[in-house]
Amino acid sequence: MLRRQEGVAGIDGLFAFDEIIDARSPGEYAEDHVPGALNLPVLDDAERIHIGTLHKQASAFDAKKAGAALVSRNIARHLETHFAARPKGYRPLIYCWRGGNRSGAMTTVLRAIGWRAAQLEGGYKAYRRHVIDELERLPGLFDFRVVCGPTGVGKSRFLRALRRIGAQVLDLEDLAAHMGSVLGAYPNQPQPSQKGFESRVWDELRRFDPARPVFVESESRKIGNLQTPETLLGQMRESVCLNLNADIPVRVDILKGEYAHFLADPEALGRKLDCLVEIQGRARIEDWKALAHAGQWSELVAELLIEHYDPAYTRSLGRNFARAGAAETLTLASASEEAMLELARWVGQKA
Repeated sequence: MLRRQEGVAGIDGLFAFDEIIDARSPGEYAEDHVPGALNLPVLDDAERIHIGTLHKQASAFDAKKAGAALVSRNIARHLETHFAARPKGYRPLIYCWRGGNRSGAMTTVLRAIGWRAAQLEGGYKAYRRHVIDELERLPGLFDFRVVCGPTGVGKSRFLRALRRIGAQVLDLEDLAAHMGSVLGAYPNQPQPSQKGFESRVWDELRRFDPARPVFVESESRKIGNLQTPETLLGQMRESVCLNLNADIPVRVDILKGEYAHFLADPEALGRKLDCLVEIQGRARIEDWKALAHAGQWSELVAELLIEHYDPAYTRSLGRNFARAGAAETLTLASASEEAMLELARWVGQKA
């Protein structure tokens, strides 16, 4: 696990430690980090900017002197709080941007205390290169089963039911915090950054058993503002498909549950519907807004499915998932959880 020198670990030993500590600033951590890593910054965002400015406007010496004081105080605070109860045999892995001064300072202090701390060689940059390389390699190892079906048929709920029965599931919409359509943003939950999304996808893929199938939804190239990793998308589009189907009333019930936040806020829904003016025309959008304000949700959802989502889905499916046309069709009898689980068990037994 340790290599080159004592106290330095390579990317291959990433998850062999008791904890992974991200010593970068909160802003860097928020953009992306090693899955499961804890953020214990040795410089916060404002301090990092201050030291960088000092380096440019004064000198490297002045910046290092001021930075050392800040780093020392911050590490001391972490020692008195986060590290206070850690046992003698504690083994943390620490990284910063390039495996340099920030993680080096914390590693040096922790090792001086007696803990078997290690610094990640190459830091976050080495980790990021690893994620990019693995997102090229890993998708080719798996037998994907792509769950297709029109909007509102419950593809995401079906994936969750498959996961409950023990199947391997890659839920890209959950990882992207977005349900994929113009109305699909999660309420009160922003999407991760592109790098953060890719880290989440990699973290899921690395855990899967290549000897078992992986179920995934028939996503498009974009999920909200995020791009589906190219190699993964290409592998999905060549994979075996399953067509999930349900009658309009069942789909309406499912969508009313999934988009309940819009039922409570017709104005927010109206703002989203305005994005469809170029496709549907202003008159139809205003008709849909009127249905929303009148609380005629079943009528509105049915019209959205028939007039907008179903035609768009049919065009997209034939263009992107050619094997869906010959795929087996699974019919969902109702919007109940039991109906979804029953269908998942049947598929799981055949997989």
